[in-house]
Amino acid sequence: QVQLVESGGGLVQAGGSLRLSCVASGSISRVNSMAWYRQAPGKQRELVAGIITGGYPNYADSVKGRFTISREKANMVYLQMDSLKPEDTAVYYCNAALRPLGWGVRAQFDYWGQGTQVTVSS
Repeated sequence: QVQLVESGGGLVQAGGSLRLSCVASGSISRVNSMAWYRQAPGKQRELVAGIITGGYPNYADSVKGRFTISREKANMVYLQMDSLKPEDTAVYYCNAALRPLGWGVRAQFDYWGQGTQVTVSS
């Protein structure tokens, strides 16, 4: 069984910073990529930033220059959020595309964390 656990959300004033963390644990053979998504009330879930194992990060245009995604070890991902704006308010979800133990090399499944609330006040 695979589990993703996020931490680091909270309430911050506009212009402030937060750092989100996510750890994937369980019966994992290989993590292919990790990413952060967010969903604001009444809106669809959107990709914020992602990074493929051994690759370069990619960002949504709305967060470029303000957010930084990083990986530490194969199963940990962080999102440093600076210069936060009220429009960044959302529930942030960690995502991992990975191969569980016991599956063939082409197998890949998406796993999600429970979400962490980020609220930016004006």
